[in-house]
Amino acid sequence: MVRSGVALAVAVALLVSGCSSDDGAAPPPTSTLTDSAGQKLPEPSATVLDPAKAAALQAVLAKVVSTPTTEAGSRGVTAAVVTDKWIWSGAAGNDAAGTALTPQTSMGVASITKTFVAAEVLLLAQANKLNLDAPLSQYVKHKLTANNATVRQHLSMRSGVPNYLPADYGNLDKAIKAAPGKHWTPEEALSYDTAEPAQPDSPYNYSNPSYVLLGMLIEKVTGEPLATVLRRDLATAAGLERAAFQDGEKPKPPLAEDRNPVCGPAVDGYTPCRAIASLSAANAGLAADAPTVARWGYQLYGDRVVPADLVKQLTTGDGEYGLGTMLFSQTYGLGTAYGHHGEMPDYTSLLVTIPSHKLSVAVILADGNKRPNSVVTGLITAIQPLLGG
Repeated sequence: MVRSGVALAVAVALLVSGCSSDDGAAPPPTSTLTDSAGQKLPEPSATVLDPAKAAALQAVLAKVVSTPTTEAGSRGVTAAVVTDKWIWSGAAGNDAAGTALTPQTSMGVASITKTFVAAEVLLLAQANKLNLDAPLSQYVKHKLTANNATVRQHLSMRSGVPNYLPADYGNLDKAIKAAPGKHWTPEEALSYDTAEPAQPDSPYNYSNPSYVLLGMLIEKVTGEPLATVLRRDLATAAGLERAAFQDGEKPKPPLAEDRNPVCGPAVDGYTPCRAIASLSAANAGLAADAPTVARWGYQLYGDRVVPADLVKQLTTGDGEYGLGTMLFSQTYGLGTAYGHHGEMPDYTSLLVTIPSHKLSVAVILADGNKRPNSVVTGLITAIQPLLGG
């Protein structure tokens, strides 16, 4: 699994973490979407799992907070499961300020943001607002698009645009520490990237700058702010009331408190602070609670938000990455799984969806640089006997 974080705040937030612009966004998805087998996933259940059955899932979370100093442990954890038969959410432990977490506690979920950006770009392509196989430079003029990598190559991390260099992160940290409440534009964020692009169609290389550029593409094509477009075309369609596309939106309370060394002690309603939330908006700016993330995975990879042919593109790749989607083939013992990992200095998250079992799992740890894979594995092991009802 690609780890997109490093110790410094901005490093993780950014690491993982010829069309006209006056015609608006893609049309909303219809209610007749079907998957490749001709049948979309059923409506997510609204039935809460019986507490007696849920005890095994809660026990997994209790184990996480009982070993907080280990890679799989954490000071606090929230998790959620969505199926077609039942739903469950749970929490254990505290945030960095010592406040008890609840399943509805919002935290940063970092690079899970990329699943939204990729889905939106495909919707815009379907609506003939852009061409996936045209150079991104046709729409966004920037030194990082000058190698003429296509939109699709940026989506699949094969654009040749590398990630930020260690020195870039250091310079970003200094700038953010000086003004943690500042709103950053994408152009300002990319101005700190000193890496030289390689040739397009290069080997897979995880690239947050590519997704900053894709966010610029969405705004260019639609003529609207990124948060507005993602809210209208995706979050509303998926029923995600508690997703917040920072810094165009603020997370809904309760919001976990962090102790980010670059943001400092100020609490400004964003996570971890407005500067990082805005400069990483398109690649790692999403804040949400675990039930929202799990529902998003179920809705997206169950062909309920975008058409099945677009989901197939999202989930097809040469190796571990499709288009804005990590491919967890056979990792969890229940068949092919899709989703994304997210990492910031303050939080670590993981979304895993297994459409063949009508199952979506989300975990958010209230610590950075952790490994939530074992937590998801433990939950899926406990879930398997319950999948029949």
